[in-house]
Amino acid sequence: MFATTVLEFHESFAWFVIIGNGLAGLWALAAHQWPAVRSRALWWFTLVAQLSIFVQVTIGVTMVSHQKLKAPQFHMFYGFVAIFAVAIIYSYRHQLEKYRYLLYGGGGLFLMGLGIRAMLVGKT
Repeated sequence: MFATTVLEFHESFAWFVIIGNGLAGLWALAAHQWPAVRSRALWWFTLVAQLSIFVQVTIGVTMVSHQKLKAPQFHMFYGFVAIFAVAIIYSYRHQLEKYRYLLYGGGGLFLMGLGIRAMLVGKT
């Protein structure tokens, strides 16, 4: 029963990851266009959205390693690519300071896409 509960949480939390990163990306793109929507809250929201990826991957790895569940082909790949993408986005923040809103906007939408792809692969 516990395994089902964790699996259900993993599936439900995926929506938080996808929607959160999508909204963070859209907010950052809006902030690039309209300085009035720039605020510290954008960066906190982006932080929570991107950290949710690490939480989601940790839950998935725990299910595979401790509960012996088998992940669909390429499902884990998209999770780990998302972690690397967060690291790459973060590492370029100083070099692309002039374009940081575009970096985080595009990055957030890319992360949303990886989440959607992981979910679709998981359903097959």
